[in-house]
Amino acid sequence: MKASLQLRVAQGITLTPQLQQSIRLLQLSTLELNNEIERILLENPMLERLDDVPVERPRSHDPNDAASQTAAQPDAPGGESDAPAHEGGDDEHTDWSDIAESNDWGATREGGHRDDEDDSDSRNVQVAERSLSDHLGEQLALSPLEARDRILVQLLIDSLDENGWLDATFEELLALLPEEAGFEEDDLAIALKYLQNFDPPGIGARSAQECLALQLQARAAQGNCPPEHALALAIVREHLELLAERNFAQLRRVLGCDEAALRRANELILTLDPHPGARFAPDETRYVIPDIIVRKRGARWLAQINEEAMPRLRVNQLYAGILRQNRGNEGAATLSERLQEARWLIRNIQQRFDTILRCAQAIVARQQKFFDYGDVAMRPLTLREIAEEIEMHESTVSRITSQKYLATPRGVFEMKYFFGSHVATEAGGEASSTAIRALIRQIVDAEDRKKPLSDAKIAELLGEQGIVVARRTVAKYRENLGIAPVSQRKTL
Repeated sequence: MKASLQLRVAQGITLTPQLQQSIRLLQLSTLELNNEIERILLENPMLERLDDVPVERPRSHDPNDAASQTAAQPDAPGGESDAPAHEGGDDEHTDWSDIAESNDWGATREGGHRDDEDDSDSRNVQVAERSLSDHLGEQLALSPLEARDRILVQLLIDSLDENGWLDATFEELLALLPEEAGFEEDDLAIALKYLQNFDPPGIGARSAQECLALQLQARAAQGNCPPEHALALAIVREHLELLAERNFAQLRRVLGCDEAALRRANELILTLDPHPGARFAPDETRYVIPDIIVRKRGARWLAQINEEAMPRLRVNQLYAGILRQNRGNEGAATLSERLQEARWLIRNIQQRFDTILRCAQAIVARQQKFFDYGDVAMRPLTLREIAEEIEMHESTVSRITSQKYLATPRGVFEMKYFFGSHVATEAGGEASSTAIRALIRQIVDAEDRKKPLSDAKIAELLGEQGIVVARRTVAKYRENLGIAPVSQRKTL
């Protein structure tokens, strides 16, 4: 074969850097957006952030603005609310000092002074948390144990999981010790007994049965031994599976007790903690900054941008002035490139919030009943409906609604929460899967705990309300709600 050159004409889509940045910013959450902005601020001297710089704004005479001043959620960063600034045209004819004031985004509001000197310290103070290892180590330090036993107990402490259980076998632990020390499994068993006498009770257990039994034994040692203690101890040691399956009839037969005694023993077991070490685990707080605030105006619910979530950016006036005075000089090209990047970022952030607002307004317009009556009034909604409304692709709507939140009087919801599949009704209409889940929750909450309803019975009750749903669909929704099956919901 001969090598040859061929010329072909084809169409393709090329993503410009500005478009790539716009898509990336659109799918970021508010916290991720702020992190991205901070990174860009460190790299681009032509950009500055005005969140902490007071900007004089005209006083508003709109009585509704008083409500907008309280729009910020407790998790929003900063104490002032300012929107991203518009960026002007050519830099030679732009008054950079007026960029922030030319913003069309946020509602006008009176300046809110924040006393950083008084509040910053109190906000940043964090209470030191003590871990489970520290808590047990302190008790080990006060224990009258020999050095050999201390080594083994400390090894056991280091091998506990976050719930306080020992999930390593003695063979695995012995492999971590030097052979010349001469440790044996009996030594580890003795050290484990020492550890299991530490606080909290149940620590160092290797199974649920052992964990609960240790706690009951600790109560007996303290003299806190109710009449049902022996029965509860027998249940957790030998018949815990029957209790988990709610097989109370079989429990009464094998234990030879009546229903009243079994009920008291069950209540005692419910007071025990199967994860005694979990209380020492550090709390991982997830902060949510709502992008949209939903308020009722007259008879309708309306969506508006949360000003506290909108970063205030503008082109740095000092560097812009230097660029104007040194056009054509060496280094001016780099500043011009940075200036263009700053303009892109400001414009893309404005576009991001505008797109989120349009999407939120379309969602709120279709879910008016939800804000009035709750989940049971949620109407079916798909990404395609919103995409057609705001004239965007479904994939774009999916990016918009991911990790974007609406603050409403009913709570803070992710925008994806308002989408749900369609389920047919006998009247020929459609019901939202969210509304059906809410109805299932209501039915289960109102059921007789001694005779809980099966999935088939719940489907039958929904059918009486005109909602056609199969038993397996009820089971799927019930599992999504975290509701146990009928056998595990039965109580004495």
